[in-house]
Amino acid sequence: MKDVVSIILGGGRGTRLYPLTKYRAKPAVPVAGKYRLVDIPISNCINSGFRKIYILTQFNSGSLNRHIFRAYKMDSFTEGFVEIIAADQSMEHADWFQGSADAVRKCLKHISDPRIKYVLILSGDQLYKMDFSLMLAFHIEKKSELTIACNPVSKEETVDLGIMGVDKEHRIKHFVEKPKHEKEISGFAVKVDAQNKYLASTGIYIFNKEALVELLLSTDGVDFGKEVIPEALEKKKTYAYIYNGYWKDIGSIQSFYEENLLFASAHPPLDLYDENWQFFTRPRYLPMTKVTKSLIEDSTVAEGAIIEQAAIKNSVVGLRSIIGAGTEVSDSILLGCDYYDFTAVPRLGIGKNCVIKKAIIDKNVRMGDNVHIVNKKNVLEFENQLCVIKNGIVIIPKSAVIPSGTVI
Repeated sequence: MKDVVSIILGGGRGTRLYPLTKYRAKPAVPVAGKYRLVDIPISNCINSGFRKIYILTQFNSGSLNRHIFRAYKMDSFTEGFVEIIAADQSMEHADWFQGSADAVRKCLKHISDPRIKYVLILSGDQLYKMDFSLMLAFHIEKKSELTIACNPVSKEETVDLGIMGVDKEHRIKHFVEKPKHEKEISGFAVKVDAQNKYLASTGIYIFNKEALVELLLSTDGVDFGKEVIPEALEKKKTYAYIYNGYWKDIGSIQSFYEENLLFASAHPPLDLYDENWQFFTRPRYLPMTKVTKSLIEDSTVAEGAIIEQAAIKNSVVGLRSIIGAGTEVSDSILLGCDYYDFTAVPRLGIGKNCVIKKAIIDKNVRMGDNVHIVNKKNVLEFENQLCVIKNGIVIIPKSAVIPSGTVI
């Protein structure tokens, strides 16, 4: 395990997650009531025994930096660390990161330690639970130079993913990025649990360090999926590690909304209650959630919330959320608040007698009384100073102030 360094890619501007990425990097977007997206890959690394972790950032990295600093402090008697590497300009590189591969290329100096033999590269905006030590064992057993974690998917799902064609030993022979026609992946199907499936790249890679350095320095390609990986298939021993479990990319508002709401279900696909595989985040020492004469159905409520005679159904309620009397919340995600404030008007949180349906309420929103967020006209795309609508989902941006009586 000490031979491995993990690199988590912070991503670019995150335009598909706008406005959640208006003031924060993609990995800093809150998820599941109390976590940040970056907590998922970090927790998987720690649980797998990989404790040397770099996070590459570039855009809106302030809140991400604060979260990492407050949440992850390794024992001083171990060699473990979780460190931010921000994009910078130097004598060698005058430009910012141009893509995933370019970001790693410009940070190779940080993995020059000769004791490092393997590099695990991860995305900062995915939901999954994976034991990377098993993937490393597979990588070593196959004498692979590059191993790609692949998730079995149906034929219908292949159009949005990078699909691998492998031989009987799982060595990758072909790679097609987002196939448009069925004939492009003809013969790629493999048997998984007695069903025909296609192997989709998860964007999770283990490289031999020497192979990674050679590939990055021999090409100007800026993206792993589109440029470096196809070239690696021709030059390096590349294998597919089949991960047959829950894995989702949280790259758009639609996927963020759908996957978050699953945490309100009785048995969410990502189990946060497994004490043998904990997901870590910043400890906040908040008071207990307080509920007064309210109805809460098929929902999750994080610490520090105050719910006063409200009705909540199929929703995720975040840290320090305040919900006033008579308010109804359904099919919605409340990201909560960073602090309490009961003095200003409107106060921090959701006011009285509000109706919120199919919405994402970002952090520190001040919403007055009698506000209706229902998208009654089923508008698909819209934006003004109070909200953004994407795919019919209403998003109230961070720190927005919604006057009493507003109807959206």
